[in-house]
Amino acid sequence: MSTSTTTSADRSAWGNVALCGLLALLAACLLRMHADEWEWHAPGTARWLAAAAALFLWSAFTGWVAWSRRSARRTQMPTQVARPDDTLVVFASQTGTAGQLALQTMQSLQQAGKRARLLELGALDDDLLQQAHQVLFVVSTTGEGDAPDSAAPFITRTMREPMVLAQLRYGLLSLGDSDYDDFCGFGRQLQHWLQRSGATPLFDAVEVDHGDAAALRHWQHHLALFTGVADLPDWQRPDYQRWRLVERRLLNPQSLGGPCFHLALQPLEGQVSWQAGDLVEIGPRHADATVEHWLAAQGLDGQVVVACRGQRAALREWLAGSHLPWHADVTGQAAEAIVAQLQALPHREYSIASLPSDGALHLLVRRMQRDDGSPGIGSGWLTQHAAVHGEIALRIRANAGFRVPETGRPLILIGNGTGLAGLRALLKARIERRHLRNWLLFGERQLERDFYYRDEIESWLRQGAIERLDLAWSRGEGQRAYVQDRLREATDALRAWVEDGAAIYVCGSLDGMAPGVDAVLREALGEAIVEALREQGRYRRDVY
Repeated sequence: MSTSTTTSADRSAWGNVALCGLLALLAACLLRMHADEWEWHAPGTARWLAAAAALFLWSAFTGWVAWSRRSARRTQMPTQVARPDDTLVVFASQTGTAGQLALQTMQSLQQAGKRARLLELGALDDDLLQQAHQVLFVVSTTGEGDAPDSAAPFITRTMREPMVLAQLRYGLLSLGDSDYDDFCGFGRQLQHWLQRSGATPLFDAVEVDHGDAAALRHWQHHLALFTGVADLPDWQRPDYQRWRLVERRLLNPQSLGGPCFHLALQPLEGQVSWQAGDLVEIGPRHADATVEHWLAAQGLDGQVVVACRGQRAALREWLAGSHLPWHADVTGQAAEAIVAQLQALPHREYSIASLPSDGALHLLVRRMQRDDGSPGIGSGWLTQHAAVHGEIALRIRANAGFRVPETGRPLILIGNGTGLAGLRALLKARIERRHLRNWLLFGERQLERDFYYRDEIESWLRQGAIERLDLAWSRGEGQRAYVQDRLREATDALRAWVEDGAAIYVCGSLDGMAPGVDAVLREALGEAIVEALREQGRYRRDVY
């Protein structure tokens, strides 16, 4: 059913409003008759009739406004019944923010070609949930950990006991306010219930404090990975700073995997700080040759300066950071008209691999390849198109959920591929603090080509800054293994470290590695202990 269709209830409400107006008009006339002043030409009669007519019109107008608002809300917040193969976007909102973000989430999925339907949490029944395969939850917390009022039916009907939801894969965007002690309390309750019900997370929950725009961009980053469409537009463009790319070095020549680069960047303006575990958001750009080819095809001068949205820049500069329009869509248009309709390239996220004391911000970036052989937008810009000593648009994003433990408790660090970047920064922070009880498990393809930062890591091992190192090579000679295999082989040591108070940090691929590691942890330690570690902040993940 179309969400803009007028329902019978709407028509009835509209009729009631009109009837009230007519009754008001009749009441005014009866009052005049009771006063024995009912004469068409009597003094004041016109004023009474005018007042009654105005009352009728006002009643009709206010009724129309109320109906229009209800109709608009239905148009903006569709809650159609979903099919089992749809992706459900389920929201619980108190003031409307979660509902609006859920709507934007659904629209992003639809832009990516996915079937998606919006549904309020209170209207999500058990049968639909047990049939669904993919659900994205967008929920807010009110007061001290309370659920929105609209979620009450789902809580009382469904969340009292775990369900059997082994078929369900879910994502969770949780809105909260850290001024309250139970930050994102309802979101965490929902997550715990889903885990107890056997549902599998698509990615780690994203918690948003006070509408933090960076956290919302992180949610969009996950949506891009979930849909497989990297070009989904940002809902809000990051406020980038100017940085300079000072070093780019290929780390794995002749690797069976994609080429992986060590990058070093320095700020162009002022001092910038960050902590181990934090991320960067990069504003990618097209290669110069790509922009020049587009300009030539349109017969446009890239040097023309265009003012738009409070900024002035050459046309080629506007184009370099935006999706290039189809030629047929802009043929014959002036530069100003073209710039006005440009859509900025979406940001890309990367883990920081260094500390400020290193003198530069380090990244570990693999060049991704599209189906047509061209490099990905973000990785292609950083590893191929951007000039060394050229400018990079970059913003640091705090990632409090992956910060190094404050105490010297043992730390187990597990990762694969470019996930080593985040683990490297954590190790550096630990070593600076002389917290040396560290166990690193790392996996990649081949020992000879893909052991990133090998000299540094082996030096830490010799010096005692790393107590234990386990490596897994999936394409090496001899027995092939993944990092979760190495963890399973070390079950006794894993249990001993956890009993000694160890925290477990996982960084790297969500496809294969992260769920594989999680399965081994639950197998070796038990569900209850793993959930306790998560609740205590001793099991943390930065996976993508």
